[in-house]
Amino acid sequence: MTFTHERPPFQADERTALIGWLDLQRQILRWKCEGLSEADAHRSVVPSSPAMTMAGLISHMRWVEHTWLEVMFLDGDETPNPSFGEEGEDADWRTDGTTLKQLLADYEAQCARSNEIVAAASLDDIGRNDHRAAQANLRWMLIHLVEETGRHAGHADIVRELLDGSKGYY
Repeated sequence: MTFTHERPPFQADERTALIGWLDLQRQILRWKCEGLSEADAHRSVVPSSPAMTMAGLISHMRWVEHTWLEVMFLDGDETPNPSFGEEGEDADWRTDGTTLKQLLADYEAQCARSNEIVAAASLDDIGRNDHRAAQANLRWMLIHLVEETGRHAGHADIVRELLDGSKGYY
């Protein structure tokens, strides 16, 4: 992946700013995976959080995007999402041997789908799912996705540094 290091324009409308910041955080998360071996992508470096691997972060964020925009916002099918299954807590972090390349492709596809959903809706539209969190409007959901993606991009900074010493926001 070519990381562009570009923030949204300083004088952007609300939608452009929200998607711009979200896309930047998504890019940072994917960038942190560049050059990792498969073994390192699945290696836990935080003893108290064994699922906190680079592969686990990517898996989790794919399902976070799905949860908020396909399930909560559109009231779409939740069955493929391990967050809604019976597998237990943190099931969306488990990779079950899926390669980092595949996890990144799935995340990229989910982000593209998320952007399609956002492009077709008003920021004032309310989620359609009957879950309490779906009472939020699309604007709130996007702000939450910026926060969650940025938070986990920070985790990826630390995990990557612990794996091989690589550092840097830009």
